[in-house]
Amino acid sequence: MSHADDHSGNTRRDFLYYATAGAGAVTAGAAIWPLVNQMNPSADVQALASITVDVSGVSPGTQITALWLGKPVFIRRRTEAEIEEARAVEMSDLPDPVARNVNLEGEPDATDENRALDETGEWLVMMGVCTHLGCVPLGDAGDFGGWFCPCHGSHYDTAGRIRRGPAPTNLPVPQAEFIDDSTIRLG
Repeated sequence: MSHADDHSGNTRRDFLYYATAGAGAVTAGAAIWPLVNQMNPSADVQALASITVDVSGVSPGTQITALWLGKPVFIRRRTEAEIEEARAVEMSDLPDPVARNVNLEGEPDATDENRALDETGEWLVMMGVCTHLGCVPLGDAGDFGGWFCPCHGSHYDTAGRIRRGPAPTNLPVPQAEFIDDSTIRLG
């Protein structure tokens, strides 16, 4: 047995290999961490990730548009007639039968109940960007009383579901919730 061997059969060379590998791993981690960390969203982007919208001034039959993450969001307080009209639509009449509601798990049907914010169906919150080419549809317009995109002729109903035109999908429903009687949080 040489004097370089210890009593368990390991050599100093094995220790040096492990120590060098450990030091290399720590050095690589220290060099890579700033590169990975710079990909995190900046403070101003994180601040906009969640906003609150006061809806106390929205009367039935009207809507407001909020800007969230650089995109318009339609918040509509629907009338009883609009709710009844939206709930009377047969799913087989819809070009896109998926709710597109991020608040729900999976891909539920595009029923009005699955798209409305509250159980009564009075409040509807959805992204205000046409799913065809990203235009902003006009409210209270089109053949179905909902939204109309004049750029290419997409018609949405009173639940934001595509009914006619080139748009392939319904207007998406973002993450939203009431935090009190007159305030909605987006995000």
